[in-house]
Amino acid sequence: MFSEGYVTPTSLSVRDLPWQIHWSLDKCTLCGRCTTVCPVHAIELGVFRKRMVEAPVGLVNQPGNVFKVFYGIRQKTDPAYACIGCGMCNLVCPNGAIMPYRTDEADKLRFHINRGGQPRRRGGRRNAPGGILDRIKFIRISMLTDPALDAGRHEFELRTLLGRVLPPEENLRLLKEQGWIPPVREIYPLIIGGMSFGALSPNMWEGLQMGVAYLNEELGMPVRMCTGEGGCPPRLLRSRFLKYVILQIASGYFGWDEIIHAIPDMKEDPCAVEIKYGQGAKPGDGGLLMWYKVNKLIAAIRGVPPGVSLPSPPTHQTKYSIEEAVAKMIQSMYMAWGFRVPVYPKISGTSTALAVLNNLTRNPYAAALAIDGEDGGTGAAYNVSMDHMGHPIASNIRDCYLNLVKLGRQNELPLFAGGGIGKNGNLAANAAALIMLGASGVQTGKYIMQAAAGCLGSESDRCNVCNIGVCPKGITSQDPRLYRRLDPEKVAERVVDVFLSFDTELKKIVAPLGRSTSLPIGMSDALGIDDAAAAERLQIKYVV
Repeated sequence: MFSEGYVTPTSLSVRDLPWQIHWSLDKCTLCGRCTTVCPVHAIELGVFRKRMVEAPVGLVNQPGNVFKVFYGIRQKTDPAYACIGCGMCNLVCPNGAIMPYRTDEADKLRFHINRGGQPRRRGGRRNAPGGILDRIKFIRISMLTDPALDAGRHEFELRTLLGRVLPPEENLRLLKEQGWIPPVREIYPLIIGGMSFGALSPNMWEGLQMGVAYLNEELGMPVRMCTGEGGCPPRLLRSRFLKYVILQIASGYFGWDEIIHAIPDMKEDPCAVEIKYGQGAKPGDGGLLMWYKVNKLIAAIRGVPPGVSLPSPPTHQTKYSIEEAVAKMIQSMYMAWGFRVPVYPKISGTSTALAVLNNLTRNPYAAALAIDGEDGGTGAAYNVSMDHMGHPIASNIRDCYLNLVKLGRQNELPLFAGGGIGKNGNLAANAAALIMLGASGVQTGKYIMQAAAGCLGSESDRCNVCNIGVCPKGITSQDPRLYRRLDPEKVAERVVDVFLSFDTELKKIVAPLGRSTSLPIGMSDALGIDDAAAAERLQIKYVV
């Protein structure tokens, strides 16, 4: 930090850091657990010299000073090793001798983290306060249908459709002319969004897969999980559990050679194929798996050398318009699986979503449209993208649904919404609001990481180091020393708990609406909000 006696521009004190580590000499036994477990090496063993005042003995001796040397924990002030507030040191300390605390001053680290000409790139969500979804209320209550009011005893059909639902006459025409009708899947309205095998650790991925399999096989809930970009483990491609998986292809085409080669050996077709054009947290920017996380296993699955960063272009190299995308990608993926698997695009929330939607409505091969709003999570995005780019999901999905209504196709092309759902813990309420605004289902990723694996990241920029592979919980790390901390069976148990809780809460919301045999898709007369401008924009009721 100091060079030839001068203070450098990046010299900081502990007070300048967003997190300060408080350590107690009296409680510490110098076991070394805290320094070992710290993911960013923010603390180290230090040698301290302390002045002790000796009380005089008798009347002859004068008070004196004694200097004693002792060992303790020292916090580093180099911005490269700044504490991220994850609290792992406290979790492993047997005596509670150490704890990080957020500083009461403005964070000055933000001015020192872009060294070397590189802007900050971090994992986790953007730091956008609040959200319109949490302010929406459900105001239409049925007072006459007694069974529907009893969510505890009444049977519900909380299912949605993934696939193009054409009118009977159109299906007959396609069947007569081409011998084919669009495939449709009946699935649960909450999908685990795309988090790749490279982004998540092997233990986290295995835990999610086990949880999804249990929900389907034992509880009869048709929950689906999207793989994210980069392929998936070969044994999954050849197992019967592939039918619970949505395979994603993105602009890097990573892992797709292995998937295509495995098609003849697949025991089951995948649930669907998702073509990713954008992410809500970094719209218009390509995906990136940083080199920290590209170990030999990930490199082998993706067909690249180990230890290199894997950026995906913001758009497919082979397509320059949505029309070309439909013609090339959607139809080619249908052909790869013999027209048995639904194929749909995923785009980031944008004002151009309507142009994409209008093109899809004219093509019977398009199975759905997934839109990822601005509050979506990601493994690695520039701060400027996360904080200043994107479109809120509520108004975007509402515009698309009302456009389908104008075309008379609101029951044909499903819309799936993502991006910040459950951001403040209100997963079922946020999902119900989006469904009533027009979505056929919702996707969530970060909520699953927080609820099922105990992710420590937060909107106040706590932890959020998913991108550099040092996740203290082992959720997003490819380092076996870290991901072995995570028990995949416990993750699976929590996944099941989350979906059962969501199921109960969603029933409690839709039951008073008098709906039990179908989801209230587009039932906007049941929604109200205390913001006149928002009510006018979403075309729902203004209530105060």
